Amino acid sequence: MHTPYTTLTLDMEARGLARVTLSRPDSMNAFDETMIEELTHVFAHLATDAAIRVIVLAAAGRTFCAGADLRWMERQSQNGPAENLADAQRLARMMQTIYACPKPVIARVQGSAYGGGVGLLCACDIVVASVQARFVISEAKFGIVPAVISPYLTNAVGKRHASRLALTAELFDAAFAEKIGFVHEVVEADGLDGAVERFVGLMLANGPLALGEVKRLFQYLAVGPIDETVREHTAHTIARLRATDEAKEGFAAFLDKRPAKWSIQ
Repeated sequence: MHTPYTTLTLDMEARGLARVTLSRPDSMNAFDETMIEELTHVFAHLATDAAIRVIVLAAAGRTFCAGADLRWMERQSQNGPAENLADAQRLARMMQTIYACPKPVIARVQGSAYGGGVGLLCACDIVVASVQARFVISEAKFGIVPAVISPYLTNAVGKRHASRLALTAELFDAAFAEKIGFVHEVVEADGLDGAVERFVGLMLANGPLALGEVKRLFQYLAVGPIDETVREHTAHTIARLRATDEAKEGFAAFLDKRPAKWSIQ
């Protein structure tokens, strides 16, 4: 299935996979107000589509995403405080909509990502990148800061790495990105689709409700003391999920030595 958008394409497969592709290659897939609106819309739509179980975020052309379109940023700098804030809030809402989507999101990174493009990847659950990909948190070069993407970057690589990359605005390669945990797997360009498909297959074999609950649980948890509040939250979570039809089918399938009904092999 193909659904038309202005700045991206959406393709959905019967097995429960949706592919969202950034489609402004002539602008290096930089996002402007239209792409921000469309990305927010498509991820909000997919979040509520029971037929979709996994999402792949990809991009057309040589560059994954050059971040914010500088023409758009320049236009916004001319606006008054209220309009400027409203625009920034729309960008923040887009990032959160991707991050909080209950479906796992795999980023297929065929080329480089800059600034807000790195933020997009930090909002995804799994990032697979080509060895040719390069990355930079470039905002300081333009006299601004990576404000909206900073919490996602910090969650992805930790505060020390995030601060270094934002302060230096240095270009780093896929190998370094993998070393600091920003990228999960680096492959040759011709192995990109195979690596993405491996992750898709692994997740389609898991319970669709469980996938969303895993995301929700790990987004709730912080690195730090395991206090009574955390212990109670995790206990209530497993108690609630053990009683679901999905869990009962998962237990029965294991004991019967058969695939679960919701497992797509």
